[in-house]
Amino acid sequence: MARKIILDVDTGTDDAVAVMLAALHPALDLVGCTTVNGNIRVESCTDNTLRVLDHIGRSSIPVYEGLTRPIARVDFPIPRGEKDHSGKYHPDTLPIPPPTSRKQDAGAIEFLIEMFRAATEEIVLVPVGPLTNIATALLLDPKFAKRVPEIVIMGGGHELGNVTPSAEFNVWADPEAAAMVFAAGFEKITLVPLDATHRALITQAQCEELEALGTSAGQAAAAFIGHRIVVHDTHQRQDVPHSTPVHDALAVGAVIDPSLIVTRKLHVAVETDGPLTVGRTVIDTHFRGGKAPNAEVAFDADASRFFDLLLRTFAAKA
Repeated sequence: MARKIILDVDTGTDDAVAVMLAALHPALDLVGCTTVNGNIRVESCTDNTLRVLDHIGRSSIPVYEGLTRPIARVDFPIPRGEKDHSGKYHPDTLPIPPPTSRKQDAGAIEFLIEMFRAATEEIVLVPVGPLTNIATALLLDPKFAKRVPEIVIMGGGHELGNVTPSAEFNVWADPEAAAMVFAAGFEKITLVPLDATHRALITQAQCEELEALGTSAGQAAAAFIGHRIVVHDTHQRQDVPHSTPVHDALAVGAVIDPSLIVTRKLHVAVETDGPLTVGRTVIDTHFRGGKAPNAEVAFDADASRFFDLLLRTFAAKA
């Protein structure tokens, strides 16, 4: 039986690949997507999510729009988009046709609370953007953490940051929300940070393999990942030439096949105050804090198997 999941996204390029993987892999049943302000404005995240689902023939999967700003910070972050090879910000919209489907009338928070309250089967919650929607659900439903059997989060970093030397974007974008989520007492948290996603790089040659599939998903994935390679070559060059992490898709991959990542059970907290370290995920790898582990934290990933998963999934005709 397929595992039911909900994706919480701020859909740019890597979210788009994650949405396609979740929507198309036969081991998963994507029951809905919720959107949140992050790399781009939430309205654009919603539009992009609808575009992706329409493009791969999965318009029946509902999309619910979420919050427009962090839970505590009125000016943090400013939606930043992604830079192209010239250093200029590219438009918020993904380079695929505009959607014909529409977002749901209900909002993301209402959907999350009611879906988990009424669930008779396990649903895995997979947030791959800022954790604003999840923290708000915790505030409005005191039992929300107990109703969610498993949450797989893409965010944070131990050795690596990508928006500051200390912080990864998703956590930095709403650190108070992230701190609340890790302190909430979820039964099972798996954290997929930059330490793992940077171990599962996709290369330009592999993009060409995706393009050669000739499917809507394969060609879209090649375009999205290819854009990411240009950005990383220019601004955050990887150890493997002409390659990029596809962060959010790895988190979805870990739901399909947990052995894609190698985890350790550790305590995770989030810095919300330090001017140099705000948004840092403080991962207690040497058990100095005296607190019980609250998350399975991924530090490694199998790059070859991850790409094979993308290739097999996107090869199927819609």
